[in-house]
Amino acid sequence: MTAPDPGLVGLPAASRPPRVRGVPSTDPACSGPSASGSLWEIHRIEGVATVFLPLAGLLLGVLAGLLLNVTVGFELSRYSAVAILAALDSVLGAVRAELDGVYDNRIFVSGFVVNALVAVALTFIGDRLSLDLYLVALISFGFRIFNNVALIRRHFL
Repeated sequence: MTAPDPGLVGLPAASRPPRVRGVPSTDPACSGPSASGSLWEIHRIEGVATVFLPLAGLLLGVLAGLLLNVTVGFELSRYSAVAILAALDSVLGAVRAELDGVYDNRIFVSGFVVNALVAVALTFIGDRLSLDLYLVALISFGFRIFNNVALIRRHFL
């Protein structure tokens, strides 16, 4: 068993370097020999399995929305658009973080809430000023979504 890097012990997961496939982690929770059946490999297998939970939730939500015939009024269509993109951005960011080995539930939940609040606030302020400020949220979330999808795709290649 290799000793973890003393410079990484005690650091929050977000400030640790990402794990590289095929290289044992220096994280004390995942350290161990890299032989078959090691704790490190078991953790990676469980980590890959938990990646599909946010995606399954997203798929279930989309199916429920399609089956329940929910209608949104014209006045709220911009708010629902930015809320959907904020949710999609948060879920894809969580999947990417899990694949990189730096997922933290507090960061996911706080990012989900803060992204949604900022997007709705921009849309509300834009409505009051007769400006299309919701486009700022749509463009930034769209950029982040495409970036996260590209990084997830590269992970599996």
